[in-house]
Amino acid sequence: MPYYVGVDLGATNLRAAVADEEGVVLSTDRRATPNGPSGIAVTEAVLAAIRTACADIGVDPEDVTAAGIGSIGPLDLADGAIDNPANLPAGIGRIPLVGPIRELVQSERVYLHNDTVAGVIGERFHSDRNPDDMVYLTISSGIGAGVAVDGDVLSGWDGNAGEVGHMVVDPDGGRTCGCGRDGHWEAYCSGNNIPRYARQLAEERGADTAMPVDSESFSAKDVFDYADSDDFANYVVGKVADWNTLGITNVAQSYAPLIIYVGGAVALNNPDLVLDPVRERLEESVFNNVPDLRLTNLGDDVVLQGAVASALTAGTGDRTNVH
Repeated sequence: MPYYVGVDLGATNLRAAVADEEGVVLSTDRRATPNGPSGIAVTEAVLAAIRTACADIGVDPEDVTAAGIGSIGPLDLADGAIDNPANLPAGIGRIPLVGPIRELVQSERVYLHNDTVAGVIGERFHSDRNPDDMVYLTISSGIGAGVAVDGDVLSGWDGNAGEVGHMVVDPDGGRTCGCGRDGHWEAYCSGNNIPRYARQLAEERGADTAMPVDSESFSAKDVFDYADSDDFANYVVGKVADWNTLGITNVAQSYAPLIIYVGGAVALNNPDLVLDPVRERLEESVFNNVPDLRLTNLGDDVVLQGAVASALTAGTGDRTNVH
C-alpha cells in the first residue's frame, strides 16, 4: 500500500502525519517547534516527527511515496527552505526542508507550500461544494491567507503569495511587526502580538485592569478570557476586531472570494469574539461582494490535511492548480 506524509510546521508546534492513498490519516506525531539554536534544529525536529509517525504504524520512511509540507514563511521555493521566519528567533536563519525530507523518504515527490496555501488546498480537497473563488485565512502565531481564484491556488514565484499579515493596516506605524516593519496587520492581531498590543494600550491609557499584563506569561488567551469581566480586556478585543475588519476587508477587495474560511488558534478558540464583530462590519466596509466568513471545516487539522492532499495530488490539491 502506498503511504503519504504531510507536515504542518508552525511557529509554536509541528506535526507530521502518515496517510493512505485515500488521504485517511493513519498516525501523527506532534511536538514543539524548536526555538533554536539554528534552523537545522527545526529541520531535525521535522525529520524526527516523520520518523516517529512512520514507526507508529510500522512503515519505513523509504516506503513513503510522496510528502507535502505546509509551513510558516517566508519561503525560498527554489532552495526548498524557510528563510528567516518572522515568528521564530532571529538566530534561526534558514530552515532546510525539501532536500532533507527527500533524502529521508527517498522520493523526489516532496512539495513545499506556505501553510495557508496548504490550508486552502485542504479545504478544496475535502469538499466538492467549495467555490472556485475562496480564501483560507489563519489568525494564529502569525496571519496569512491561501487564495483560490477561478480554481487556481495562488502561490507566487517564491511561494509567498498570500502573506496578508504583512499588509499595512496602520499607516502611522504604531506597532512594529515581527518582520521588523511597521503598521502590519499581524503586529496587532496575531496570537504573538495581541498581548504586546494590550500592554501598549494599557501603558498609553493608564488602564485599570485585572489582566496580568505585567506577567511574562501574559498571553492572547488571557485577553479573551477576561473580555467578559474586564472593561479594558473588552476594549482590547474591540480594537483587535477593528484591525481584523480592515485586514479582512483588504483581502475581500483584493481577491473577491465568495467564502473566507478562518482557522488558527486565535480564531478557533474565540470565534464569537474574533469573527462575529467582523461579520457585523463587513457589509459597511466591503465595496463589492461581501464574502461569507466562516470557521474552517477542518479545525486544527486544516494545514496538515492540505499537506497530505498536496502529497496525494502531485503538489496541487484535487480540483486545484497551484500557480
